[in-house]
Amino acid sequence: MIRVLLADDEAMIRAGVAAILGSDKDIEVVAEAADGREAIELARANRPDVALLDIRMPGLDGLAAAEEIRRLLPDTGVLILTTFGEDDYIERALALGASGFLLKAGDPRELLAGVHAVADGAAFLSPKVAHRVITRLSGSRLSRAATARSRVDALTTREREVLALLAEGLSNADIAARIFVVEGTVKAHVSTILTRLDARNRVQAAITAYEAGLV
Repeated sequence: MIRVLLADDEAMIRAGVAAILGSDKDIEVVAEAADGREAIELARANRPDVALLDIRMPGLDGLAAAEEIRRLLPDTGVLILTTFGEDDYIERALALGASGFLLKAGDPRELLAGVHAVADGAAFLSPKVAHRVITRLSGSRLSRAATARSRVDALTTREREVLALLAEGLSNADIAARIFVVEGTVKAHVSTILTRLDARNRVQAAITAYEAGLV
């Protein structure tokens, strides 16, 4: 069962999102918060698998809450759900360690897919957000590609193999099954990859893999 913390300052939105999540027998909403500070406290108390956070909330916003939750609970994945798709929000969310970013105007199936992906240790961006990220990166593609290639070239053959599968959106368990090793070995590889690529999370590592032409 995937245990989810839901934070949004609008009660009607919370009810709607909770209803969508409740339609999946493998997802349980264990706590609901109306602001960022409450989200942090409830996350600390319930230790959810996924924290689903709105960005604009009174007091402490979702981005600040995401950063604190990631600091306190590194095993809790953060998924941002918002009506705002501006590039600066996307970049800040990913830089703070969020594993996914969804727009409220998206398909409800994206929400369920995103929760499952983040709970499995993978990353998830809604198609519109992915397009924004790719478009923004394309402006400095050549310099980014050169930097990405130099970092990827420093990885071992096995680490590059794991990185390529990670960039395809596979979870640690799926990667382990693909390359016939135990999940703990994959987790160790991913940790080393993030360090060597200077990436804060799997999304940033996947972007580097794409820029380097690995996938």
